[in-house]
Amino acid sequence: MTAFWTEADFDDHELVQLVRDRASGLTAIIALHSTHLGPGAGGTRFWHYPDGKDALRDALRLSRGMSYKNAMAGLPMGGGKAVILAPENGGKTPELLAAFGDAVEALHGRYVTAEDVGIAEADMVAVSRRTNYVSGLPVKGADSAGGDPGPFTAMGIFHGIKAAVRHKLGKDSLAGVRVAVQGTGSVGGGVARLLAQEGARLVLSDINQDRAATLARELDAETAAPDAIMGIACDVFSPNALGAILDDEGIARLDAPIVAGGANNQLARAGHGQQLADRGILYAPDYVINAGGIISVALEYLARQNGQPCDINEVRKRLVQIPGRLEEIWQQSDATGVSSDVVADRMAQTLIGR
Repeated sequence: MTAFWTEADFDDHELVQLVRDRASGLTAIIALHSTHLGPGAGGTRFWHYPDGKDALRDALRLSRGMSYKNAMAGLPMGGGKAVILAPENGGKTPELLAAFGDAVEALHGRYVTAEDVGIAEADMVAVSRRTNYVSGLPVKGADSAGGDPGPFTAMGIFHGIKAAVRHKLGKDSLAGVRVAVQGTGSVGGGVARLLAQEGARLVLSDINQDRAATLARELDAETAAPDAIMGIACDVFSPNALGAILDDEGIARLDAPIVAGGANNQLARAGHGQQLADRGILYAPDYVINAGGIISVALEYLARQNGQPCDINEVRKRLVQIPGRLEEIWQQSDATGVSSDVVADRMAQTLIGR
């Protein structure tokens, strides 16, 4: 592995650990960005990385994003992330998950893990057999928070899109608002359903084109090819797949006054937020608008640590605070001319003592 402290995405991380277990075939990276506010909390991504540098970049960027996300959500948690380098055949075995659980346990609570891309609720149950530092576990009863964070992430994004439409377009209703949704998995699909309920006109796209087509039939929506969705003329472009799509080329292709979606690390590099601002595009900083999932699993974890169930109403109260945080960022951006991503970063950095 390259010297991680020389990487562009290294940001004075407290810990970057390579985990290898020959017997199970586990190769993983655990990154802790900050534990200033509490244990580093963030999900585990299971992904095939042809180049190990891509895995390192993900771990560094995502863990920093979790520091900012948890701070801006008002959670007593720091920022961490793990990536498991999936074998080329995609194999995920009980032995591999057990070895990863042992690695989390060895950090003695400095890192609390949860679901992310490629990891399901059942996988977290398997990890929890080896460590208690796990959130997003199944819960009993509709009144308890926890379990799959996807629906909570989707709900927060939905509230954020409504706030963006109100701020940029001056509309209190989503009826007739055209939204291009990139990614129709757990989060993007949830966002699309909530938007459709409010009368938004949708264009859906996914690398799994059958999944996008099925959801489009359900919601009476249009579809677009994965390589075309960013150029669709619309009111809101909502990225809900993988990150780093807002680069020079991607921003140039946009035909929308608003970007608001749940993908992590949407801006490819520093300066791309300013490019959006220069084009008059309102940007919802990803780690603010997509905080619903971590709000749910963090409150579930904290309640479980105290031997109590987590009331879902407490999660809902936190979700409806997301638009207010976004509005504060946008107002400050409008007043100062500083792009919204930089405004949000500065707020988050202050909160984590940086």
